[in-house]
Amino acid sequence: MCWILFKQTASKTGFSRGRMIEHTLSLCYHNKLILAPMVRVGTLPMRLLALDYGADIVYCEELIDLKMLQCKRVVNEVLSTVDFVAPDDRVVFRTCEREQNRVVFQMGTSDAERALAVARLVENDVAGIDVNMGCPKEYSTKILSTLVKGTRRPVTCKIRILPSLEDTLSLVKRIERTGIAAVTVHGRKREERPQHPVSCEAIKAIAETLSIPVIANGGSHDHIQKYLDIEDFRQATAASSVMVARAAMWNPSIFLKEGLRPLEEVMQKYIRYAVQYENHYTNTKYCLCQMLREQLESPQGRLLHAAQSSQEICEAFGLGAFYEEMTRELNTRRAELLARTPEAVGEPAEDPSGVIKMAVKFDRRAYSPQITPKMCLLEWCRKEKLAQPVYDTVQRPLDRLFCSVVTVAEQKYQSTLWDKSKKLAEQAAAIVCLRSRGLPEGRLGEESPSWHKRKREATDQDPGGPRNQEQAVPGELCKKLFVALGSGEESPLEGW
Repeated sequence: MCWILFKQTASKTGFSRGRMIEHTLSLCYHNKLILAPMVRVGTLPMRLLALDYGADIVYCEELIDLKMLQCKRVVNEVLSTVDFVAPDDRVVFRTCEREQNRVVFQMGTSDAERALAVARLVENDVAGIDVNMGCPKEYSTKILSTLVKGTRRPVTCKIRILPSLEDTLSLVKRIERTGIAAVTVHGRKREERPQHPVSCEAIKAIAETLSIPVIANGGSHDHIQKYLDIEDFRQATAASSVMVARAAMWNPSIFLKEGLRPLEEVMQKYIRYAVQYENHYTNTKYCLCQMLREQLESPQGRLLHAAQSSQEICEAFGLGAFYEEMTRELNTRRAELLARTPEAVGEPAEDPSGVIKMAVKFDRRAYSPQITPKMCLLEWCRKEKLAQPVYDTVQRPLDRLFCSVVTVAEQKYQSTLWDKSKKLAEQAAAIVCLRSRGLPEGRLGEESPSWHKRKREATDQDPGGPRNQEQAVPGELCKKLFVALGSGEESPLEGW
């Protein structure tokens, strides 16, 4: 069971209050500057930054269909975003209203029905759907046809050129017949890398063959180093539009007609978006490293390399005060929403009247090495011939904290303090149960004759004997724990 404080809504809901948002504009691919889909780079902060600097259309990083189909659509009222959240609570795709009419969702897929399911999942929150075809397969055009017929958003695809121009032209003609709105052509073959020259001639031949817009891609470094180069590349390829990848990754202000902005300014602006939209610090750090490039060994680059949190990244760039201010603002929003919806975040759904509660937290430092309250509770239940403890853990997405209720002998126990991880919340619930029953919980200095007895019994057993080769059950795992306690080995019950 997992509670969601955000609004989980059907695909036709909008960004706030569940209102339906109808798109009145159809995305146009003529004469556009486009941010390319780049893995780990094309997340929300980078997309918004590119829009600030003049990009007309922004693509998200390629997301695999199977991963997206596991996600739930969640309206995040704290950040004013729509999040597609995986079962492990990781945000796979995040978007906001500002980019809604200009963001294209790119997927990786090899199955038409899965592709259509993903398109229908996201279509009300994006402006277009793109399929990364890479080196196209026989099924690729079937996927495109299915998407064109089944989704309300314009469908595009991105390809590389084939070994022969004849085969490439034959392919793009088949692609055009599927009814897609545009095709992006990376002017290199599948096996070629960025150091290989981009084939402007191949892109030009495709553009002159098709009646739909052709988007030229692959011109970074060799052709595109400043804004005016983008138009030169477009003319060299006769394309309708230009998609920029690495040049935009290095400095997103490449889209600015007034010219490139200083990198320090660009990075600070990016960091502000990253904090505002709670981008994971590892992704923020990665994107900043791509911008710094040869400056990674500078004092600031070394500070960035050492940073282990969003706060440390901000401090490395002189934005410590901004981080504190934004954190307070987001926490205030969470508190307001929590106060406004107490029924959604108070206690578990079951009648709480019979739940025994204490305000406790689990601090690993206060416990004996390799012993946890959950282990102690499991071992006690085994000795008393009771069913294993059952943990029911919930999360409030407003602050991503966890609370767990453990059931032992039909009695429920819960800590009233919410914790930062599922494991910690379960340990706290186990502590409540053990303390309520007056049982040892594994704290430093506690003595339990039964533990020492089990350690001696386990140590005396032949490690290679038949008993150790039986299938492990909870009681046997606890015995292995005590063997580990005597030998100094890592516990087989990590997480307990």
